[in-house]
Amino acid sequence: MSQKIAIFHNFMDNIGGAEILSLTLARELKADIYSTNVDEDKIAKMGFADVKVRSIGKVPLNAPFKQQLSLLRFRWLKLKDKYDFFIISGDWAMAGAVNHHPNLWYVHSPIREIWDLYEYTRQNMVSGWKRPIFDLWVYFNRFLNLRYIKHVDQITCNSRNTQNRVKKYLGREASIINPPIEIKDFKNEGFGDYWLSVNRLIGHKRVEIQLEAFAGLPQEKLIIVGSYEESVHFQDYANRIKKLKPANVEIKSWVTHDELVKLYNNCRGFITTAKDEDFGMTVVEAMAAGKPVIAPNEGGYKESVVNGVTGILIDEINSAKVIEAIKKISPQAQSYEKACLAQAQKFDTKVFINKIKELS
Repeated sequence: MSQKIAIFHNFMDNIGGAEILSLTLARELKADIYSTNVDEDKIAKMGFADVKVRSIGKVPLNAPFKQQLSLLRFRWLKLKDKYDFFIISGDWAMAGAVNHHPNLWYVHSPIREIWDLYEYTRQNMVSGWKRPIFDLWVYFNRFLNLRYIKHVDQITCNSRNTQNRVKKYLGREASIINPPIEIKDFKNEGFGDYWLSVNRLIGHKRVEIQLEAFAGLPQEKLIIVGSYEESVHFQDYANRIKKLKPANVEIKSWVTHDELVKLYNNCRGFITTAKDEDFGMTVVEAMAAGKPVIAPNEGGYKESVVNGVTGILIDEINSAKVIEAIKKISPQAQSYEKACLAQAQKFDTKVFINKIKELS
């Protein structure tokens, strides 16, 4: 008899790489997903209409109330008699480990705003008078994090970068299973007249660097697929980006899975500027379409992009260095295709699922 598996994920109302991983797990393992806020329309648009996501109760749209109530809902959730195994795929959902065993936590990252991005968040997203309150909130949630981690049976994560964070902040060892990419969905349909960027519109993605670079390259074109939530800090950043946008940059807030794949398949190259990214599934998707990548020489990108072979990794990234990289790659984008396709194969969904099955 096959195991009945439940997957816990914080929120399913803004579909990014972590959400796609959870949906892929559910489909391949025939598992049930439990989350808080669920947007079935967005889930369907990303190609997962066949995956059922059950809500354990809605939470507010804005931080920190959204995160805190999500944590509480998973802490008091009790499904242990209905399933044989539990996979936690989400930072705030980790509280679900308390009542559910045996379990596996697939770590995208320990909660970034209370750990590695604490200073960045405090300086860039929290106004001065709120900072003492923010500090108390961080202290409280660090305490809970360190308490709940004791209930996690197994830990695996998406990259060496995340593995190091788990050890540094939570004092636990973790194995590594890189995220799944549906390689078969992508193919090179030519090198078009635009570069592509795919990311949530939030501060640490540093999208303004991309805008500054393309403002200095009027002959080039950039399409940004930038999802964002309805919460205040997401809206503020999205509005800022839209005001900074030069004429040769187009922003698409939401696209279907098929539209996204077509954008990958026809772009000239891919650009990302995210700060110390956990892993970065989008760069592998771009390489699966045979397209070269420009990315910071930070975080998970150092593990997936081969510098000088499948693209260019930039030290201390800024708009001038992005411009330099675009000028180098654009005339010879085709020369990267073979290496990109070969590199992407290492991250295929089949590889991911086989490794997860060994742990469940």
